[in-house]
Amino acid sequence: MNKDLIYVIEQIGREKGIGKEVLFEAVESALLSASKKTMGLADNVRMELDRRTGVLRVYARKKVVEIVSDRKLEIGLEDARKLNREAELDDELEMELPPQEFGRIAAQTAKQVILQRVRDAERDAIYSEFVDKEGKIARGIVHRVEKRNVIVEIGKAEAILMEREQIPGERHGPGDRIRAYVVEVKKGAKGPQIMLSRTHPGLLVRLFESEIPEIAEGIVQVKEAAREAGERAKVAVASTKRDVDPIGACVGLRGTRIQVISRELRGEKIDIVEWSADPATFVARALSPAKVSSVTLGEADAEGGQRSVLVIVPDSQLSLAIGKRGQNARLAAKLTGLRVDIKSESEVEDERRREEEERIEGREVLAQFPGVGPQLLDRLVEAGLFSPARIVQAGVESLLGLPNVGEKKAASLFEAAQAWVTERAAAQEATERAAAQEATERAAAQEALEHAAAQEALETAAEPTDPESAGPVGESPGEDKAVTQEALETTAQPGDPESAPSAGEPPGGDEAVDDPVPRASAE
Repeated sequence: MNKDLIYVIEQIGREKGIGKEVLFEAVESALLSASKKTMGLADNVRMELDRRTGVLRVYARKKVVEIVSDRKLEIGLEDARKLNREAELDDELEMELPPQEFGRIAAQTAKQVILQRVRDAERDAIYSEFVDKEGKIARGIVHRVEKRNVIVEIGKAEAILMEREQIPGERHGPGDRIRAYVVEVKKGAKGPQIMLSRTHPGLLVRLFESEIPEIAEGIVQVKEAAREAGERAKVAVASTKRDVDPIGACVGLRGTRIQVISRELRGEKIDIVEWSADPATFVARALSPAKVSSVTLGEADAEGGQRSVLVIVPDSQLSLAIGKRGQNARLAAKLTGLRVDIKSESEVEDERRREEEERIEGREVLAQFPGVGPQLLDRLVEAGLFSPARIVQAGVESLLGLPNVGEKKAASLFEAAQAWVTERAAAQEATERAAAQEATERAAAQEALEHAAAQEALETAAEPTDPESAGPVGESPGEDKAVTQEALETTAQPGDPESAPSAGEPPGGDEAVDDPVPRASAE
């Protein structure tokens, strides 16, 4: 070992991007491992490589005992005091061993261990470099495509862009430059696994940060983003300064800034809305370009999940609010984190009318229940239990909360409502069955008529032709026409003064005047 080894270690460190200390430790570990395998060194031995001179020293830690039974692990008290005057029994002393001679097998083993440690150190260095890039944009060059998964070279590392993380319709080939969002970096047996995405909303956010100076400077903030990659996206932005329009800053002069981002995302249409801390206002803005009439916030579901919101829009804005295949509504829900229900004004009006009809009908039905007087009826209506169906849906517990309604009365009222609902459902089912039976019979009758008509048409087509209307046997249908044409040509031959019509007289003489068939004149 000499300074040449130091030079080699430093050179490898520069090429691989690995710290020198990591390589020194790898060499020490490799040599120690090789020595244990080939020279039978004990586990109490360590090696130290001088970082300046390249000299390798071997040290062994031994226990001070009175009688030595294993010279590899123990040292006598007398010998120990030669090394350290203050040594006592049961102390541990570290002593330097004579230099080791490494044979061919030991050197080969050390080489393999060093190479493995270098590879491990290189992988760790790549992992350390890219783990900090999670959530950021990485630039690379497409190396190859495997089963529609794109392998991208990013510096000394390889990253993978899975098919599901690619924008629909996008195609990449070797040598193409690509920008993608680093979703995750994790350690693997063959090195760090770097997962990329071009569909992640984070890519859109990072592109806004890189292309819009106001966002990079913190004047405008991207609050939320939602995407359906390659088709449409919505971004909610807010300004930290009152005199800065966040939407205008993102769009840029004549849309230049947003167009750059859209082109990077294969023409993805991007809606920019102003963020609001008020959920109702935010939802109304998120549904743009549709105009919203009103927004009503609901409660979170039983499991504490998404909060619902009812949005009412003019009839003319319903299709715009929902969007093509529900896209606008889905993106608005993703952007706001709410469950968005959209209804038109006429639909809401119809529901109110039906509810009012149910209220009137239900009040009449409840008034006929035993034990339900005017006061209890008013309380039921005020509690929203204005029909038997509402009572059954709410449960008997809802009745117990009403004034002057005990368990017995609540149970009686609930049973009566349940019986009415069951009877109503049975009657409705019978009506539907009868209607279905009637429709089946009507369809069968129609099918029978069509079959009879088809049969009659077949029989008519199979009847023989009238013999009087048929020509002589062996005569072709065109012979009569040929004879008639020949007769006309003979009649119209020139040179016959009797047959030629006089000037101004129609062909055929006087007979043509009495001819009931009108003739077309040629001029």
